Amino acid sequence: MSRLRHADRDRVLSVWGPAVGVMASIFVVSGLSSPPTPSALPDVGAHAVAYAALGVAFLRGVTDAQWKQVTARTTITAVLLAVAYGLTDEIHQSLVPGRTPELRDLVADACGAVLGTGGVWAWSIVLADRTAR
Repeated sequence: MSRLRHADRDRVLSVWGPAVGVMASIFVVSGLSSPPTPSALPDVGAHAVAYAALGVAFLRGVTDAQWKQVTARTTITAVLLAVAYGLTDEIHQSLVPGRTPELRDLVADACGAVLGTGGVWAWSIVLADRTAR
């Protein structure tokens, strides 16, 4: 019984760990008064990239890391989770000296999540088509 619990725990960590890692990274950077931003990437671009990664990580968790479970429903769920986290991130930023919450950042978060998860969903369709042959 104990082995089964460890296996379950390990599976949950492997499936959801990337989402937790991305959320932690976003939280840390969001808590900085002057976060480092690459000069080649505007602030909204950085938001989009970070939330594309978060959306994909959430999609991995929602689908239990199984390509066959990537569907419109699981993709939408992952996007909604990422946007919800983006909202909490903007609230967090409102508590950090020198930072302010911005609607455009939340829109960039949502766009990034849609692009990231949409790309994975499209790829899952390609994979399903290839395996059907």
